Amino acid sequence: MIKIIALGKIKETYLDDLINDYKKRISKYHPIEIIELKDQNDLAKEALDIQKHLNKQEFIITLEIGGKELDSVELSKLIDKTFISYPTITFIIGSSEGLSPDIKNLANYHLSFSPLTFPHGLFRGLLLEQIYRAFKIINHETYHK
Repeated sequence: MIKIIALGKIKETYLDDLINDYKKRISKYHPIEIIELKDQNDLAKEALDIQKHLNKQEFIITLEIGGKELDSVELSKLIDKTFISYPTITFIIGSSEGLSPDIKNLANYHLSFSPLTFPHGLFRGLLLEQIYRAFKIINHETYHK
């Protein structure tokens, strides 16, 4: 399963449509769940909320500016390889304040899309698009570049 834990609500309809479109596309390859938690502007409280949705059988990937940058092929290889040992890959998107050190310490992998800062909803769409692209690569299917 792919699980995405994200802090903050999507308010814009066009971003919600984008997210739902890629969620539907991904579900043809693998089960996917998005858990949307309240942005509390308190990293410690957010960490407790996040931890309620984690278990030891998951491979946890935190999305962080300081994480490792991968290209799409490298991300597809990480996903493909990880599913050999883990039934669930969980991506965690922090709030506007980032992620608690407690959550970062739980991560198996720290991933960065860029040193740039993105709006939360747009980034969620970008993550889903890259997960979808990864499954297309894994399955040797064509997808626009």
